[in-house]
Amino acid sequence: MPNWLLPENIADVLPSEARKIEELRRLLLDNFRRYGYELVMPPMLEYIESLLTGAGQDLDLRTFKLVDQISGRTMGIRADMTTQVARIDAHLLNRKSITRLCYAGSTLHTRPSGLHATREPLQIGGEIYGHAGLEADAEIQELVLASLALANISEVRLDLCHVGVLRSLLELDPKAKVAENQLFSLLEAKDLPGLKALSVDFEPVLRQALLDLPNLYGDKAIIQKASEILPKLDGIALALNELEYLVDLAGTAKVTVDLADLRGYHYHSGVMFNAFVPGLPNAVARGGRYDHVGEAFGRARPATGFSLDLRELAGLMPIAEPKDAILAPWSVDPSLRKKIKELRATGHVVIQNLPGHENEQDEFECTRTMAFENGQWILKTVG
Repeated sequence: MPNWLLPENIADVLPSEARKIEELRRLLLDNFRRYGYELVMPPMLEYIESLLTGAGQDLDLRTFKLVDQISGRTMGIRADMTTQVARIDAHLLNRKSITRLCYAGSTLHTRPSGLHATREPLQIGGEIYGHAGLEADAEIQELVLASLALANISEVRLDLCHVGVLRSLLELDPKAKVAENQLFSLLEAKDLPGLKALSVDFEPVLRQALLDLPNLYGDKAIIQKASEILPKLDGIALALNELEYLVDLAGTAKVTVDLADLRGYHYHSGVMFNAFVPGLPNAVARGGRYDHVGEAFGRARPATGFSLDLRELAGLMPIAEPKDAILAPWSVDPSLRKKIKELRATGHVVIQNLPGHENEQDEFECTRTMAFENGQWILKTVG
């Protein structure tokens, strides 16, 4: 095998794409800061017990594991940064007030999460800790849509769900509670035959509700339909009211409600959402409420947040145009070096031609050059 080949679903990022990703990263982080989010940088790996706290089996299977040569304990390379940020809030910052944190960094997956997905996502996201009300969920939803708008993506479909619907239903029958994991998988796949077979001995009201859930998909009107046909339980009523509140705040985004789309069910504790955009088969952004994660770190805190893959998002943007640059000859002339330093200090790109070489680059277009005329260095337009 040629030694330059990389593993499947792992790829280098070349200059023009890397610039596009980095500029988008800075743009999003600057916008997070305008909302009051503080940047944190969790480590790339940590002990597996901490890394996978509350994350569920799916994340466990996607996490690379290795043995620490110092302690002999098992460590994991992060496949998701959300739990790490929850640990920072609960254990290190330990604030009593509302805390807004954001992050950006590489993660690593044992398997790709979707069609054509990379195994090395560049994850960026924001989290709010300390507020259990819908106001925090609404802010996260707004931040997701603002982030996509900064990437010049105007056509967004926001899919909303709520774990409170299924969890309220499971309280109707202990047999259903035992089969929770199977029900979750069948509902996510909208497998009606499987649901019928599994629920044959359940309470009739519960069984009918479970068979109704896969068909409760559509626009805001689905919320009213669900309130009419699902059992009149307080937990379901609360979940539907919260969904309606967030639908009304979604602005120009197309919103769908899918009460069987339970991806992340074991991890979340309230509203869940996925954002889809044209050109990607997978959700470009995911998030929701996950109040229970901080418990394992000794401090339960209400929490809600989102994350997205910068590499995926940047891939939807147009190819970056070459950056305007100035071409200068190589010289030790103090006046030239002073002039170049001044230009760079004001934000200009100045490329010096090394002796005996031509510059070849896709990233820059040298539209001006420096020339020595009448005893001074001046800028001249090329061509």
